[in-house]
Amino acid sequence: MEPPLTTSTREVYANPWMSLREDTFRRPDGGEGLYGVVDKPDYALVIPLDGDRLGLVEQYRYPIGLRRWEFPQGTAPDRAALPADQLAARELQEETGLRAGTWTYLGLLDVAPGLSSQRGRAFLATDLTAGAPAREDTEADMRFAWLTRDEFEHRARCGEITDAQSLAAYALLMLRAS
Repeated sequence: MEPPLTTSTREVYANPWMSLREDTFRRPDGGEGLYGVVDKPDYALVIPLDGDRLGLVEQYRYPIGLRRWEFPQGTAPDRAALPADQLAARELQEETGLRAGTWTYLGLLDVAPGLSSQRGRAFLATDLTAGAPAREDTEADMRFAWLTRDEFEHRARCGEITDAQSLAAYALLMLRAS
């Protein structure tokens, strides 16, 4: 089936991290529609794996008003585009201080395809070397911890780990192992 034809686009709002646009479109059946889209740069997510331990960070997430555990992830500053593997290495070092000797691409994740154009690439990082994190000011309260796979799965089941991207990336890791 043919996709809708965009007939107009206007930016409604923008800041250094995201923009909001409003599109009008024509469906293949001739009907017209309106859609709001949050545009954010693509991100990289990293699962640091050391034996049976998974490296996670905890930080305050303003939109939900809660601290949440998740795998290191992020975008380049000011909506810049970086190759996914470079962005992954940058985020891992920045948030945890770790550097990986081996990188494995796990897969592509669409954050919220009914709302946002943002896509992410998930990576597995192994052969890790510890170092000092180089966190941004907004990450000053971030904490890092190692969890076993059993601990991760328990926290996911009981609602302590709820980040959709982290849970999806873990599923990709598990699919790779099976």
